[in-house]
Amino acid sequence: MEKLGLDKLGISDIGISLLINFTTAIAILIIGWWIAKLIRKALVKVMTRKEIDSLLVSFTSNVVYLALVAFIFISALSELGVQTTSFIAIIGAAGLAIGLSLQGSLSNFASGVMIIFFRPFKVGDFIEAGGISGIVEGIQIFSTQMRTGDNKSIIIPNSSITSGTITNYSAKSERRVDMTFGIGYDDDIRKAKQILEDILSADDRILKDPAPVIAMGALADSSINILVRPWVKTEDY
Repeated sequence: MEKLGLDKLGISDIGISLLINFTTAIAILIIGWWIAKLIRKALVKVMTRKEIDSLLVSFTSNVVYLALVAFIFISALSELGVQTTSFIAIIGAAGLAIGLSLQGSLSNFASGVMIIFFRPFKVGDFIEAGGISGIVEGIQIFSTQMRTGDNKSIIIPNSSITSGTITNYSAKSERRVDMTFGIGYDDDIRKAKQILEDILSADDRILKDPAPVIAMGALADSSINILVRPWVKTEDY
């Protein structure tokens, strides 16, 4: 019996090659999509374990997932013989244009990521940042909401916060209260210091350790200044 050849069945080498490439492309899409989902799931788990803001977790995981899917799609097209160089160039140019048009927003976003990841402050802290002092009420991707001492709500772009100095008055459990009292040159210095010591001793908010300091500060033009430095819990400041 004559052996049947592939040519007699009507299948050429080109057809076989196309079939193999098509099968490989489908495999890349299926397996790649499955791996992308696993990576997104693992990323969400790790970021959640580190107590990163849920908004940032969702945004980051979705961006990574979409980037992986785009890479998988391009790889599949390349396997089919499609020239993807121009396609990648178009995506890059579009990304550059979008980045330039959203430069300010992207700067705020990057700053928001830094704030949420490194946690220089948290909701409820009293801070000074971006030229504003107040209690942090919310930390978003693009801005931070603060409440000032006179009960005003202020929204500060995150880039304004990270570009300057951040002072977190709530970061430590204890704070020192710096006070200065002036007495006349004819007054009894020892009696004044004793009165101040009695006042501090009678106040339960004053910590014994570290011990408060009462000392001479300066001989001013019209008064003798006495420095008083007690320590208190941050919430009693």
